[in-house]
Amino acid sequence: MSRNLSPRRFLLLTCLGMLIVSLFTAVSFAQDQPAPKVEVFTGYEWLHPGVQVPQPGLSPDAPVALKLPDMPKGFGVSATYNFTPVFGFEGDISHNWTDLGHDTIAAIGPKITWRTENNVNLFAHALLGWNRLDVNGLTTSDALGSLVGGGMDLRPWKKLSIRVFQVDYVWAAHHFPAEASQSFGDLRRPHENGVRLGTGLVWNFGGAPPVPPAASCSIQPSEVMVGEPVTATVNTSNFNPKHTLTYTWSSTGGKITGKDTSATVDTNGIAGGSYTVTARVSDPKMKNGGEASCNANFAVKEPPKNPPKMTCSANPASVQAGTPVNLTCDCSSPDNVPVTVSGWTASAGTVNGNGANATLDTTNVPAGPVTVNASCADTRGLTTPASTQVDIQSPPPPPPPQASKLSQCDFPNEKKPWRVDNTCKAVLDDVALRLQRENDTKLVIVGNNDPSEKRKNLAAERAVNSKAYLSGGEAKQGIDPSRIETRTGNAGTKTAEYWVVPTGATYSGEGTQPVDEMKVKAVPDHPRAPAKKK
Repeated sequence: MSRNLSPRRFLLLTCLGMLIVSLFTAVSFAQDQPAPKVEVFTGYEWLHPGVQVPQPGLSPDAPVALKLPDMPKGFGVSATYNFTPVFGFEGDISHNWTDLGHDTIAAIGPKITWRTENNVNLFAHALLGWNRLDVNGLTTSDALGSLVGGGMDLRPWKKLSIRVFQVDYVWAAHHFPAEASQSFGDLRRPHENGVRLGTGLVWNFGGAPPVPPAASCSIQPSEVMVGEPVTATVNTSNFNPKHTLTYTWSSTGGKITGKDTSATVDTNGIAGGSYTVTARVSDPKMKNGGEASCNANFAVKEPPKNPPKMTCSANPASVQAGTPVNLTCDCSSPDNVPVTVSGWTASAGTVNGNGANATLDTTNVPAGPVTVNASCADTRGLTTPASTQVDIQSPPPPPPPQASKLSQCDFPNEKKPWRVDNTCKAVLDDVALRLQRENDTKLVIVGNNDPSEKRKNLAAERAVNSKAYLSGGEAKQGIDPSRIETRTGNAGTKTAEYWVVPTGATYSGEGTQPVDEMKVKAVPDHPRAPAKKK
C-alpha cells in the first residue's frame, strides 16, 4: 500500500472493501446449522507491528529508524451480532505491549461465517477503526486503521466455542510531528503493516430454538392392483443419532407388518380405494418432544381395462429442411386385444402414410423442432396417443474468411538486393488494385532473405520497401500505410510475400516476426550522394 495514501482515499477503499464483503454475503448459500445471535470472543493475541518510527531522543540531523519488535503480550475482545447464520457485524478491541510501548486497536465492520455440519466454523471479516501507537519517548499517535483477516472456530458445546486461530492484516497511517523535522522524511508518517495472531474462547448467546424431531413417509408403489403388496418407508430428522428409536406402524386397510424404518402392506381381500399408512416414531430417552409421525397414501384398484401402450420414433431425428424422415410407432395391448395406429399429424411439414409407418415431408419447413403425433386404439375403443420430435436444422454457416497469399516478388539484384525492381512493381500494382477494390482488406508483407545474404535487416528492408511503393511510390497508389503490416519470415529465399487478410480474418504469422519500422526505414532507389568535403 502506498505511503502517500490519504486518509480520505483509505476510507473510501476500506468502505469499498466492506461493501464487497456485504454483497458477497447477500449471495452466499444458506447455512442449515443454527447460529447464535451474539458471539463474544476473549483470548490471547500476538502482534507483529511492522512499522519503523523515529529513534526517540536523537537529533533530526542524524535520524535513526527504530523498528518496533514483535509484541507477544496482549489480549483481545470482540463481539459479533449475527443478522443471519452467515452475515454479522463485529466490534473488535485488542491491546498489545512490550517494554518499548504498546499498540491499541478498536475496529468495527462486517463478518462472514461458514458454519459446517461438523461444528467447524470458518470466518472472515473486514473492519475499519482506530489505532493508537504509543512508543516510549514519542508522542502518542492516533490513526485511522483497518483489520482484514479470518480464522477458524470449533464448537464442541452449544454455549462455548474454541477459537483455534485468527490471523489479521493490520494497517494504520501514523504521524509523529513533534519528534522529527522535515529531515526525517518518511519516519514522520510511518505506515503500520502488521500481522495479528489470536486464539481463545468464543461465548455463544441466543440463536434459533432447537428444531423439533420430524418424520416423513413414502410408499412404493403408490398404486397397486388388489393382491399386490406395497412398501412404506419412514425417514427421520432432528432425533439424537446416538439414541435407539421405536417405530409403530398402522394402516387403514390391509394387513401391515412393520420393522423399524419400513413396513409392508398385504392388499389381498380388500376393496378398491384409497388407504393411509401411518408411522409413529419415538425416542424413549427423551421426556418431552421426542415423538414424530407421518402418513403416506396408496391406492388399490380393481383389475381395469388397460389402454394400449405406444411409443413413436423418427429416423433420422435431426435433418435439414427437404430431407424426408421415416416415422414408426410400436403399439401393443397389455390385455392382448387387437390394436391399430392412425391419426398422424405434424406441427410442420406433411405426414404421408397410415398404420404403424409413415414419412414426414420437411420441404420448406423452418428450422426448429417439429412434433409428430399419432394415436393407437384397441377394439374396445381405448386409445393412447404418442409423439416424437424431429429437429429441423439450419444450413451450416459459411466458413470464416481466411488470410491467403496473393503473390510474391523476387529480389535478384546483387548490388541492390533490397530494391523493388520493375517486375516487382508490376506485381505490387496488382496488389494495390486488389486493396483499392476491397477497402476493408488488409495486407501483410513478409520479407525473406537467403542465408548466404549477410546484409543486416535485408528481409525487413524488402518488406518495408514494398510497403513504401504501395503507399507512396512513383505509381502513386496511395494505399493507407495503416492497412499494411510488415513482417520478416524464415523461408530462406530472396523474396517478399504478399498476404491479403479480409475483414474478419487473421494472419497467423507462424514463423514470422513484426518489423520495427522505427528502426528499419525504406531504402531509396537513388540515395543522395554524400556531401563533398570543402
